[in-house]
Amino acid sequence: MNAAIISIGNELLSGQENTNASWLAQSLTTNGINVNKIYTISDDKNEIKRTLDDSFSEADILIMTGGLGPTKDDITKSTLCQYFGCGIRISESAYRNIEKIFNDRGLPVTLANKKQAEVPDIAKTIPNLQGTAPGLWFDNGIKTLVAMPGVPFEMKMMFENFIIPQLNVKYNLPRIISRTILTLGIGESFLSDLIAPWEKSIPAGIKLAYLPSPGLVKLRLTGSDEENFQMENIIENLITNLQQIIPEYIFGYDNQKLECIVGSLLVNKNATLSIAESCTGGFLSHLITSCPGSSEYYKGSVISYANEAKADLLKIDKSIIETKGAVSDEVVRAMAVNARKLFKTDYSIATTGVAGPGGGSTAKPVGTVWIGVATPVNVTARMYLLGENRDVNINRASVNALNMLRKELLKS
Repeated sequence: MNAAIISIGNELLSGQENTNASWLAQSLTTNGINVNKIYTISDDKNEIKRTLDDSFSEADILIMTGGLGPTKDDITKSTLCQYFGCGIRISESAYRNIEKIFNDRGLPVTLANKKQAEVPDIAKTIPNLQGTAPGLWFDNGIKTLVAMPGVPFEMKMMFENFIIPQLNVKYNLPRIISRTILTLGIGESFLSDLIAPWEKSIPAGIKLAYLPSPGLVKLRLTGSDEENFQMENIIENLITNLQQIIPEYIFGYDNQKLECIVGSLLVNKNATLSIAESCTGGFLSHLITSCPGSSEYYKGSVISYANEAKADLLKIDKSIIETKGAVSDEVVRAMAVNARKLFKTDYSIATTGVAGPGGGSTAKPVGTVWIGVATPVNVTARMYLLGENRDVNINRASVNALNMLRKELLKS
């Protein structure tokens, strides 16, 4: 079963990241549908028609996103009508949804939004639980075309709640078993070398994918029960074997997030957390508060970016900053200890470093980061050399800080 993904939008060709296509490709693959082409095209009728011709010749399922909104450049719907030679009808369910959304916001329904209830008369409408543009399902009995809005959260809910279940009914998709092992503290190439014998032991029919991101490497095992009805047990046994090889690098599985794992550990200990950030600039606090229920353990942060803030807000001795430098073992330890005192928490994390691209020196090049963790019984600090990319450094520093706290929580 092959699929093609068609992303429509001039903004995507101007450099905006196409997150929809990558998310859809992963979702289709994990549901047993092979993606053989991904197209990114402009809001142009002729380009859309050419791409439909190409993709229909090679794929059983076409998934389109974009161009269903209320503005003049949203031409996907009218182009599909031309392509299939069909007319327009009013979808009463889509119109009721539009009215409800605008009424709930105390706004009148505009003419442009009313037109969003107009759909090709040969298409089934797909409910949009998050927005005004309904999805469209075209089916000739053999092949399927699905058109969805380009707004990511609208598209994802539509795809998960309606599209995949309907595709499963039509095509009787195979049962895909997929597990993801989350690792950190080791780079992709080093990890690959370390687990090479284990990787060779993976039987045919199971695919291993390395999915690196800043500070993390995910290992995804995927197999189909069409090939072996014991696939789930086989994959679980592979994970058990891997746990024996790299227990120090595995921190979670599947969709778990490091920040939420740390949060669960804090909840289990009935412990509280505070943070003092410099080089991470609030990103670490953002990660912590992205987890539901974080108010149960997270008390607050000081983003002491300037040396004056470190001295005034965290009460760090200016002489230490002057003699040792803001990016130092001594300063990060003081930041962690004083944040813990300030917020009266059980644990605290502190970060200070040279995120880049400027500010580095021979002694402390760009990417030098010190991270400290204060606990009820001790303070630990560690220096990391993370690289030259500012955004990556901030991300990696935050991941390493969370991992240091995780390890301290597991110790006790």
